[in-house]
Amino acid sequence: MTFLFMQEVEKDSDVPPKKMKKGENEVLFNMVVEVPRWSNAKMEIATKEVLNPIKQDVKKGALRFVANVFPHKGYIWNYGALPQTWEDPNHTDKDTKCCGDNDPIDVCDVGSLVCVPGQVIQVKVLGVLAMIDEGETDWKVIAINADDPDAQSLNSIDDVRKQKPGHLEATDFALEIIQSTHEHWKALMQKNANSGEIECKNTSVCESPFTCSSEDARKVVESVR
Repeated sequence: MTFLFMQEVEKDSDVPPKKMKKGENEVLFNMVVEVPRWSNAKMEIATKEVLNPIKQDVKKGALRFVANVFPHKGYIWNYGALPQTWEDPNHTDKDTKCCGDNDPIDVCDVGSLVCVPGQVIQVKVLGVLAMIDEGETDWKVIAINADDPDAQSLNSIDDVRKQKPGHLEATDFALEIIQSTHEHWKALMQKNANSGEIECKNTSVCESPFTCSSEDARKVVESVR
């Protein structure tokens, strides 16, 4: 496990879709919520299924749940991913010396608001934690919902440590990691990287050979109802 620290966020970095808000130096990212705070079901983006729905993970034929760790119930924060990022399993990260885990980059929203699965929120990035999971790089971006009451007072990992003691030990250079996984995602969407079992069909990525019509996507959704 690697720990690094971030103090500033540069607003001009070439990273996934972002939006300036509230202050000229504040950069926000879209986060797709998979697991709401205080819930136990391990929900995740099903990258191997058409249109990548959010479903509960299954292991050895059984639905997966996160155990409660006193005094907390389930996930201590809203957990999800940054869209348009991909941790390439064929790319060796220069910092972790391990390849990616074949998923979008994970995000932990450390705020107090409780979200719902599939909700898209804007978050302010505070840092990133590098984890090695079974020999694979598994980055965890630490962020806070821009609409959270604590968002204005949390601007770095040091702030998180002071105001939310016990929540984490971690982080830095989050934008560099987000940019890297975004570049891998772009290569994936243009068939410039091996997609393996990942299902890349989508309705919104311009000039991607995987792009389908809204009608085709509607048929996919209706077929699983």
